[in-house]
Amino acid sequence: MVGLPEKPFELPITPLVLGRKIIAGSCIGGIKETQEMIDFAAKHNITSDIEVIPIDYLNTAMERLLKADVRYRFVIDVANTLKAA
Repeated sequence: MVGLPEKPFELPITPLVLGRKIIAGSCIGGIKETQEMIDFAAKHNITSDIEVIPIDYLNTAMERLLKADVRYRFVIDVANTLKAA
């Protein structure tokens, strides 16, 4: 699970104990934990849904966030949208 649940989270203890499972949490993971998560996601074909936007769409994206009109995570394509100085 990534993030915090909206309601208290209940788990059946018997399957955890008999299955020798461990549950752990961390507020912030370091580089090692982040790499482990990326490796796990890649191994299990876990991907995120994103909407790639140009940097000049940023104000519109912020307005959409305020309206809760966002289904995917925004990824700003800075490299392909900045003009050479």
